Amino acid sequence: MTQNKTRKWKWLGVNLCRLIISLTFSFSGIVKLIDPRGTQYKIEDYATLFGASSLVTPLLAISMAIALAMLEFYIGFNMLFGIRRRSTSRLTLLVLSVMTPLTLYLALSDAHMDCGCFGDVVILSNWQTFGKNLLMLFATIVVVKSYRHMTRIILERNQWLLSIYALVFALFLALYNIRNLPVIDFRPYSIGTDLPKAMIEDWEKEPDEMRYADFFIQSQEGEDITQTWLEKSGYKFLLVVPFLESADDGSMERINSLFEYCQSHDYPFLAVTSSGKEAIDRWKDLTGGEYDFAFCDGTVLKTIIRSNPGLMMLHDGVVFNKWSANNLPNVEGMKESLDEVKLGQMQWNSRLRSIYRLLLWFLIPLIAWTLIDRIVVGRIYYRRYKIHKTIHNNN
Repeated sequence: MTQNKTRKWKWLGVNLCRLIISLTFSFSGIVKLIDPRGTQYKIEDYATLFGASSLVTPLLAISMAIALAMLEFYIGFNMLFGIRRRSTSRLTLLVLSVMTPLTLYLALSDAHMDCGCFGDVVILSNWQTFGKNLLMLFATIVVVKSYRHMTRIILERNQWLLSIYALVFALFLALYNIRNLPVIDFRPYSIGTDLPKAMIEDWEKEPDEMRYADFFIQSQEGEDITQTWLEKSGYKFLLVVPFLESADDGSMERINSLFEYCQSHDYPFLAVTSSGKEAIDRWKDLTGGEYDFAFCDGTVLKTIIRSNPGLMMLHDGVVFNKWSANNLPNVEGMKESLDEVKLGQMQWNSRLRSIYRLLLWFLIPLIAWTLIDRIVVGRIYYRRYKIHKTIHNNN
């Protein structure tokens, strides 16, 4: 009796640890899949911190960001369904054996950067992150030692299919959010934000809670034009080009066409960059752009929009929509003003629809396959029950 009770408590402890690991890794992975560019920028910050910025190219950084997000989501998914219990628990231990000393180093060195574990959704201090990793490391050790007590949700012979499905979905989600913009915007400057109001409220907060303190637009003559530009009534467009030297110029025809449309309807149009005047002149010569440029901090611009270049539309200071370089609006031949067409409406609802579609694409096949698997398991147990009952009756 005592042995059975001990076994039950052990089963409960292992599966509780397994649930903590699963939820943490799944959440962290999903956040990174939604915002791969944010993870890319964090990896580049790490490279700068360790003096390896020349080795970590943007292509390598974004590849590492996708791989890390897929790995975390894969671990969380496998843990949740009890897939490959032994190898998954050991892989988790390996990941935490790397991340825990790294977060300890960040905490001890008092580096002015967070680890980026949960992106911009949950910001933890370096010591909080280290404490979280210690807890996760303890839970993982428990699971590694007693992985056989993890309850499988899917039959062992069907596990490979779900693992592949999770990886394919993760890759698709990451690539979708790189090509477009994050389907969920966890950062400041999201659609629906009233920037003048938010900036005023920001100054009433503690310094470490301020989110708009570094938003500062400076003209090429050195004048602060932030409030002047934001307080202009009606529609206005901000072309965000963090770094002109590495910007994608494949969408310049649409940008130039939009600038001409803005001129014909008296909509303010301004490009902001962190690059210097020489880069601006070279950009104008290359693209034929006639719009004005102003300066803003590169980190702020990367926060505003995860694209280089990207476009933000405001109305009376409220963010109405944002586009990446791959899906800029086409106004070729459009004569109507923005308040007469769908383009001029706030588009945050379209983001919600994208979220619903992504969830359905993931959950419907997953739930369907899980139900089929459970039906198969039920049939197996029913057959065993019938056989056992027949034997019992014969005896």
